[in-house]
Amino acid sequence: MSGFPSDLEPNNIWLKNGTEVTVFILMGFTDNIELEVSLFFLFLAIYLFTLVANLGLVLLVIQDSRLHNPMYYFLSVLSFLDACYSSVVTPKMLVNFLAEYKTISFLGCATQMLLFVTFGTTESFLLAAMAYDRYVAIYNPLLYSVNMSPRVYVSLIIASYVGGTLNATLHTVATFSLSFCASNEIRHVFCEIPPLLAISCSDTHINQLLLFCFVSFIEISSLLIILISYAFILMAILKMRSAEGRQKIFSTCGSHLTGVSIYHGTILFMYVRPSSSYTLDHDMIVSVFYTIVIPMLNPIIYSLRNNDVKKTMKRLFEKNWSIIKVHV
Repeated sequence: MSGFPSDLEPNNIWLKNGTEVTVFILMGFTDNIELEVSLFFLFLAIYLFTLVANLGLVLLVIQDSRLHNPMYYFLSVLSFLDACYSSVVTPKMLVNFLAEYKTISFLGCATQMLLFVTFGTTESFLLAAMAYDRYVAIYNPLLYSVNMSPRVYVSLIIASYVGGTLNATLHTVATFSLSFCASNEIRHVFCEIPPLLAISCSDTHINQLLLFCFVSFIEISSLLIILISYAFILMAILKMRSAEGRQKIFSTCGSHLTGVSIYHGTILFMYVRPSSSYTLDHDMIVSVFYTIVIPMLNPIIYSLRNNDVKKTMKRLFEKNWSIIKVHV
């Protein structure tokens, strides 16, 4: 790092006892200024699209009464989560692309990690709840409104958030209870657990064990619910005689399976493996993919493969176009 402003002199980065970091430096992708400017505009475009697409999908579900059912309530919550998930990381990353001193305070780093892990874990649980919702709707459609009543789907959404918050609190407290006296330079674009463990001068074996065990438990339990739900869905599809009915199921379930595969695949690659196999540069790219790129892809995946959403968007566009023509 080439020099510091007066309020960030090296002797001010440490606490008075000279042993603890109070400010972290996010090293990012590169030191090349031209490349950083290009990355700024690329990720700004991705972020703006993510916000517009996800929040637009939320408003679409709220506005159209035909989408007022549990499946679309879950989808709107997922879209809201993706918008929040991306907003925890992207704005600070964009600022750092153009900043000379890419710093984040100790408290800011802890807050970023807490929110990032909360939204990420909540999304894992929510994807499992969405698979269960599809099972209930397809395997026994006559009892769908009873088995997936407001009390049930609201409870599933709340439970997803509670599980995400508890998991995030545990890892944030465990990580920021460590000592960071060897270095304050994080080889990443945001405050994620593995790169922070890499710069700690404390024994991190317990933290690595906690990370592996909890991520493994969340992944296994979520994927097990998804696989069991889709096993029953497949059985229901095989019993169907209507080609149109099967096509409708494939269109709704196919988008969910695509989203699940992309999201859980990157999470498993990132966390559920031995710490000796971590390479911070590669893991940084994977992290950016599931925190910034996937939230952009989700509204595309769920919109383009869902006929009800496409019809609603078409109706809304035609309605607004008619209003514009009248005023013109």
